[in-house]
Amino acid sequence: MVIFVHRIFELRREARLRREYLYRKAQEDKSLSIEEKKQKLKKALDENHLIPTEVRKDAIALQKCIEYDDEGGEGVSSHIDDEYKWAGVEDPKIMITTSREPSSRLKMFAKEVKLIFPNSQRMNRGKHEVGALVQACKANDVTDLIIMHEHRGQPDGMIVCHLPFGPTAYFTLYNVVMRHDIPDIGTMSEAYPHLIFHNFTSRLGRRVSGILKYLFPVPKDESRRVITFGNQDDFISFRHHTYKKKDHKNIELTEVGPRFEMKLYMIKLGTLENENTADVEWRLHAYTNTARKRKHLSVE
Repeated sequence: MVIFVHRIFELRREARLRREYLYRKAQEDKSLSIEEKKQKLKKALDENHLIPTEVRKDAIALQKCIEYDDEGGEGVSSHIDDEYKWAGVEDPKIMITTSREPSSRLKMFAKEVKLIFPNSQRMNRGKHEVGALVQACKANDVTDLIIMHEHRGQPDGMIVCHLPFGPTAYFTLYNVVMRHDIPDIGTMSEAYPHLIFHNFTSRLGRRVSGILKYLFPVPKDESRRVITFGNQDDFISFRHHTYKKKDHKNIELTEVGPRFEMKLYMIKLGTLENENTADVEWRLHAYTNTARKRKHLSVE
């Protein structure tokens, strides 16, 4: 009976926190609109230009707000601040699993992905429902749930679900080369890696780099392990190296694998158990006339 009552209180608390998060997010668009108008007014005044038409009606009220702005602030806080408020303070705790009835090759790939992320654990999926997985992760303070998918024995998908409120990012995997496919590759270092993000210059690119960056803890300066996420034409190349100094001028890189390409196709603001009702933050529209010309993750 005590356990049942405790569970009811936990569900009520989780629902309250979720409502508070959604309310803060609903206020975000309004705050961003006001901030954008303030920046337009400030720019017009600084450059001695005409005030833009859409700002003139509220110019006097906005001017008063500008006078009280803190120059040291970083602008309007967003839902991203709520999602990753402990980033850099506490190390992430990651759970890795697969789709149901995985092939032996997907199981091997999941083991290799576990070695990529420090402080991660791998769990056999069995017959567990997604909702039960997410609830178990929340109960054990897991920060991110990663689910690997396959097609005919070849890994072809990865879902990164940040807990407790989201976001959930969906990636397609291409050209997967596993460590098991490379002869005499040796052991993998488990030191916290340094991260390199290349060509994530758009707003969406910064969002995606943040989702990937916060899967890793802060490395130590003496770490000799490097993980690279390089964006080219919206395909993210994942590379994993260790390095050592040969002399004061030269550095020798050694690839330790695995390697693959990732392509983002959707970001949802909720978690996996709320997949059907969560708002879609971004979705790839691959079948529009201009889809091939657009670059979403970078500004060219």
